[in-house]
Amino acid sequence: MRKRALIVVFAASLALGGCAGLIRTQPALGDPVATVVSKFGQPTATFSEPGGQVFEYATGPMGQTTWMAHFGPDGRLARFEQVLTGETFAKIKIDVATKADVLRLIGHPAEHSYLALPDLEVWSYRYKENGVWNSMMHVHFNRAGVVKMMQNGPDPMYEEKRFFRD
Repeated sequence: MRKRALIVVFAASLALGGCAGLIRTQPALGDPVATVVSKFGQPTATFSEPGGQVFEYATGPMGQTTWMAHFGPDGRLARFEQVLTGETFAKIKIDVATKADVLRLIGHPAEHSYLALPDLEVWSYRYKENGVWNSMMHVHFNRAGVVKMMQNGPDPMYEEKRFFRD
């Protein structure tokens, strides 16, 4: 019995230790790049933009947030936002936005897939719809890399598994 209790305590401490890596101190507006990196770690991607740069902090493939740190020309944090939201997804324009536009706006997807019949590449993003529902947004691109449609729905990772028997 004591051995089982030790195993349970060990497993729980490992699980909590894993969560601790997700807890980060949010940077303050005006922080220099070095301070943001010390608080949030190395970015998962970086992008140039007119007048500065953007650091992506994606928590995928299982996470539901992607933070974008926007730095001005002085190298100081001008804006820091969680971008996997309905409001940000609404900025993606069908038949206009490209893969590069989507990457700069919401970052790298949690999953990639391909639909053969309509010949579309799909990037899927886990997020909390309205801050509540475990959802996935699917952004579909044609061969030219232009967004052709978007669909959202429940995240299958959180769906109850049901098995039917005869």
